Amino acid sequence: MTDYVQQLERGYGAGTLTAQRNQVLRNTYWLLALSLVPTVLGAWLGVATGITRSLSGGMGLIVFLGGAFGFIYAIEKTKNSAAGVPVLLGFTFFMGLMLSRMIAMVLGFKNGTDLVMTAFAGTAGVFFVMASLSSVIKRDLSGMGKWLFVGAIAVMIGAIINVFVGSTAAMMAISVAVIGIFSAYMLYDLKRIVDGGETNYISATLALYLSIINVFQGLLALLGIFGGERD
Repeated sequence: MTDYVQQLERGYGAGTLTAQRNQVLRNTYWLLALSLVPTVLGAWLGVATGITRSLSGGMGLIVFLGGAFGFIYAIEKTKNSAAGVPVLLGFTFFMGLMLSRMIAMVLGFKNGTDLVMTAFAGTAGVFFVMASLSSVIKRDLSGMGKWLFVGAIAVMIGAIINVFVGSTAAMMAISVAVIGIFSAYMLYDLKRIVDGGETNYISATLALYLSIINVFQGLLALLGIFGGERD
């Protein structure tokens, strides 16, 4: 009788854990979808007003890094409170605003709208593939974290240097690396949620959003370099 009760308790615990994981995953997907709305609004505002046009070189880098890390710090501080979601949405608006300069440059091509939509579709495709893989892969991927972090730091340093160098070849190499690293980061972060390693949906959304925005930016840069048609 005791063994039977213990089996029931273990089964109930496993069911509860699965339900919690599914809830975190659902909340993450909903918030991730919602976060794209202020991103689009920020990008539209930036393109329409040209407010970020003057943010080039060192000044643009300072504004971006200061704003991004400031928001990320604030999100981590508020992720367990009611303020967490509004702060995250504020961050996604800021990211859309910062992204608007590159979008405006690509829209300057004759086929600019097609390039932006292709980058968006490509990013959605990458996310769908990684979400599918995270649900079928049984292997523990936690060991990927440290290598992905090192790779992300390396490409960030390379991107900062290239702000001042302005090399097209370096930009292509960095964009390819960004797409690869942050596609893998999507899989890593989604697998953490599936495995129960991430239980806060705001933190999970932030991690996935950063990967998505980086993959989109990398694809947009490559499409602009290789597929941009001038009038």
